[in-house]
Amino acid sequence: MIRSVLIANRGEIAMRIIRACRELGVRAIAVYSEADRTSPHVLAADEAYGVGPAPSAESYLRVDRLLEVARRAGAEAVHPGYGFLAERAHFARAVEEAGLVFVGPRAETITAMGDKTEARRRMSAAGVPVVPGNLDPVSDAEAALAVARQLGFPVLVKAAAGGGGKGMRVVAEASELPRAFEAAAREAVNAFGDGSLYLEKFLLAPRHIEIQVLGDRHGNVVHLGERECSIQRRHQKLVEEAPSPVVTPELREAMGRAAVRAAQAVGYVGAGTVEFLVHDDGFYFLEMNTRIQVEHPVTEMVTGADLVAWQLRIAAGEPLDVVQEDVTWVGHALECRITSEDPFHGFLPSTGRIELLEVPAGPGVRWDGGITAGFEVGLHYDPLLGKLIVHAPDRAAAIRRMARALEELTILGVATSAPFHRRVMDEPDFRAGRLSVRYLDEHPELLRDDVSDEEARAVALAAALLEDDDRARRRTPRLREGGAGRLSAWRAMVWPWRIP
Repeated sequence: MIRSVLIANRGEIAMRIIRACRELGVRAIAVYSEADRTSPHVLAADEAYGVGPAPSAESYLRVDRLLEVARRAGAEAVHPGYGFLAERAHFARAVEEAGLVFVGPRAETITAMGDKTEARRRMSAAGVPVVPGNLDPVSDAEAALAVARQLGFPVLVKAAAGGGGKGMRVVAEASELPRAFEAAAREAVNAFGDGSLYLEKFLLAPRHIEIQVLGDRHGNVVHLGERECSIQRRHQKLVEEAPSPVVTPELREAMGRAAVRAAQAVGYVGAGTVEFLVHDDGFYFLEMNTRIQVEHPVTEMVTGADLVAWQLRIAAGEPLDVVQEDVTWVGHALECRITSEDPFHGFLPSTGRIELLEVPAGPGVRWDGGITAGFEVGLHYDPLLGKLIVHAPDRAAAIRRMARALEELTILGVATSAPFHRRVMDEPDFRAGRLSVRYLDEHPELLRDDVSDEEARAVALAAALLEDDDRARRRTPRLREGGAGRLSAWRAMVWPWRIP
């Protein structure tokens, strides 16, 4: 086993990796920016080293500083987590050239799957169904228009080097295409340094379902089933679950086989995710994420696998000790991403100090967080504060458990997405499993701020009382949501209070 790992990340994923290292007896080496000097992952690690100022471009994205820390600390391996440098082939290559082990796939694999057109070519050659579209980048808007007419509108213009919804535009008719093409190319250059674009047929209301795979250095690949990730906003996932409420054993087997073929086609090593769109009776390759996913805990909960521990074992050269027939799924798991955003005001970011944090507990409840009371939430990084995960015998029980856990979750000091998630758990279509990537478009009420004037007056009075109580430190405020109406996150921080 690898004896020491530099964690080239921060927040909740750094904490997750540190916990896996601790259980395996591996020395965990953290890095931090000046803004993260007292963050939980810094305090939890065996060692921690500063790598620069708060902006990520001057700290977490500085390959030279990360490798210098690895050398000074005597690290044997580097784990990139997700985000930042996790899917950057140049980083994986630099780690390997420095004589260290990169906890993830080979640089060549990252390159192949990071280029969306190259990935589509490889998947098509491997017999994995892909969304109808072109396999090569288009040179200009005129060429794009010719492809679009062949596919039929609507189409999706996408960045070849992209992901996360950047460099992507839906085009409903020919007249919209030139402007959409230019905007997507400009955004792709800013986000990825590459303005190459290609086109896909736009599927109106598919489900977003992904398959978790594990591959070792000996050519063995298994899949661990699917995750439903259809509830999204601007291509960013909000709620995930495993298994999907619509995937039958037959469809799981077919998608699993396709995901394994996809991984084998690029010699995949480590934990990865093959994402599909499920539409009508078919499924289509979307992309492959060459890293651990934010939503990996729901797979862990239903399979019993420790995916981060397996990443470390595979990086050390251990073969998988399971074959496909050994993988089983028990119960149902849900994950809600808790972010520092106000969901009822356009998901505006919220900053400030975490004054109080109380996380739920009980059977089948897990909190993967990167914050503590006193933590300063700024604008330099992703707004993800933590992930609330539950497991129960079936989906209905998991929804009830998540609703209970969300009611217990207390975060005071910044607005969070928790009130939105509470609404989702109560929504009839969600409870029935009627989901698609258009779920939020079809349920605008979930994002509506419907606080009454009476409640607003009560909130104002409660805020004044809160200020007095905070000054006197006579009691600890609780974060709850009023029964008379759904409140925005900042209002929920002070409502309802018992007003004397």
